[in-house]
Amino acid sequence: MEREIEKGSCPLQFEYLEFGEKPFQFIESEEKLNEVLSYLLRLGEYRGYTEHLVGNNVYMDLDMLCRKIQFKRTHSPVERSEIQWKIQRYKNKLKPDYAGKVCLEIVQCVFSLPEGAAEKDQIVYDGQKTYAFAMSNKYILGLFTHCEAARKSAVEDGVEFVHLPENEQKIVSLENVRNVLFQALLLDNVTVENGLFHAQMCTVMLLK
Repeated sequence: MEREIEKGSCPLQFEYLEFGEKPFQFIESEEKLNEVLSYLLRLGEYRGYTEHLVGNNVYMDLDMLCRKIQFKRTHSPVERSEIQWKIQRYKNKLKPDYAGKVCLEIVQCVFSLPEGAAEKDQIVYDGQKTYAFAMSNKYILGLFTHCEAARKSAVEDGVEFVHLPENEQKIVSLENVRNVLFQALLLDNVTVENGLFHAQMCTVMLLK
């Protein structure tokens, strides 16, 4: 990532992972799961949502046999439709149990910029102040790697989650997670709070 910054990528850096008050939504039907996948992949009725920024998102993808997992950005709805088709095959292979055993986890990945850098990247769009960053594909995938590693080590890193019910605390520690069906880092709807940038990392989990 340091080499990418030298090439001109924005020096946005990962700070920490944050669980909110209600990070888990339990999915109780296949219809609802399909709706969640369409929303995360910005397909169907969600296709026009932040369309000009959706290419920044990082999505979990599979090979044709649903064995090898990779993470990638996409450049068109066609690519995202292909991912959706493979996730549907993976879903049929894993046979989700909708009796409280499928959930969507939404955590906040918090990023920062060095002092003074935010002003340089600030623009006015549609009458409002916002930010425009130049980030290479490698840099964005690097940010995702930081987020994924922080999620896997959330307990060891001391992320606060004691306010959650016991069954949800087990999800945080990955104690009762059987499989990850799908995962995405959504960089098309980043929010800014107190100079920090918040992006959602969404994971569809199948529980034991």
